Amino acid sequence: MDHHKPEFHEEFQTLEAFLNYEAAMSRMMEAASRPVSLIGTMTAILTKPDGRVRVTRKDNLIVDAGWTFISDSIGNAGARPGTMTHIGVGTGTTAPAAAQTALVTQTLRKAATFTKPSTKQFQFETTFNPGEATAALTEAGVFNAASAGTMLDRVTFSVINKGADDTLTQRFTFTMS
Repeated sequence: MDHHKPEFHEEFQTLEAFLNYEAAMSRMMEAASRPVSLIGTMTAILTKPDGRVRVTRKDNLIVDAGWTFISDSIGNAGARPGTMTHIGVGTGTTAPAAAQTALVTQTLRKAATFTKPSTKQFQFETTFNPGEATAALTEAGVFNAASAGTMLDRVTFSVINKGADDTLTQRFTFTMS
């Protein structure tokens, strides 16, 4: 006998009613035991002046400050942070780490649009036009300010050589499960 679990007493009109109740409770407990996750994926679409396209896709790391941002957004009415509004790109190559609060070597940060393609998914997207963020880009992240602010996530990737005449669309997709 397990003395750590509370004792259960309930009356049911029929055995079938009890079995239905037990099945519903089992489903509820199974759902409650599944971890909740948030997966972020960056998609970078580099378009050359002649129309050629190079797509880079990589999962990103939600940093500690990003997790704090999420929890404060949900439940801290007294300290609710500003919404995520910008995407930054840079040339840093240091591996993403949970304690990071900024890109290592930011080149440019630009306003992003927010969309919600499905119930459990949301996206931020911006386009770096010709003449913007011209560099050998290797990192990106989502922020809640045009400068400084809170970084939600960071990703590093193989070099994207964005030339002066190239267009780069950066999309961050977050999927909850």
